[in-house]
Amino acid sequence: MRFRTEQRLDDDVAERGFTLGDIPGTLWTPGSATAPVPLILLGHPGGLDRMYPRLLARARSAVAQGYAAATIELPGAGDRPRSPAADQARADLRRVLAAGEPVDDGIVDRLVLPLVDAAVPEWQALLDALPALPGIGGPVGYSGGVISIGVRLGVVEPRITAALLYAGSFVPRAIVDQARRFTIPVQVLLQWDDEWNDRQMALDLFDALGSGEKTLHANMGGHTGVPAFEADEANRFFARHLR
Repeated sequence: MRFRTEQRLDDDVAERGFTLGDIPGTLWTPGSATAPVPLILLGHPGGLDRMYPRLLARARSAVAQGYAAATIELPGAGDRPRSPAADQARADLRRVLAAGEPVDDGIVDRLVLPLVDAAVPEWQALLDALPALPGIGGPVGYSGGVISIGVRLGVVEPRITAALLYAGSFVPRAIVDQARRFTIPVQVLLQWDDEWNDRQMALDLFDALGSGEKTLHANMGGHTGVPAFEADEANRFFARHLR
């Protein structure tokens, strides 16, 4: 891990840009923390530049609650090398949705499973690097999407103790099967009218999660219409499991 940029934001948040190998990322920490703080990994569906305003808002909220927050750019997003196969699967998905046709499993598998296979080891490498830094210590949470990445991480990564998953993407059946081995506390956030999400897939995934504590928050509205009060709900969830 190599830090490239550093700035202090106006609400006592220290923001540092880094590269992990050749993967860009950002770390936010409390500027005045006197002891190591828990960590929340911020999942997202796109490049860091495009997602920065939303990621920063989520990071500020996490830091205000006494956590560190970190994220990395997904394979094929931002300035990272594109995947022609993923681009074709994405184009096929958009064509099917525009035509009002059902989305078949083959398109979902081609789009999502290679991304999960590539991204999860990178998130694990980030977890290898961050605890070595001063000021970070204790439990780790995962917050955000792509939901299939969050599910796989929750299954294979024992350092993650709780997850807040955003149901905003299509889910392969293989991930639903893996969800039965997902046992950490989880809260799933579902936008009922999400134009980029198959509601029944999200409900099937929630039903399959093997967690003893799992909660579904379903709100009316489209993909970007998440109610502001869900930030407070997220804070309460992580307070229960990271403190």
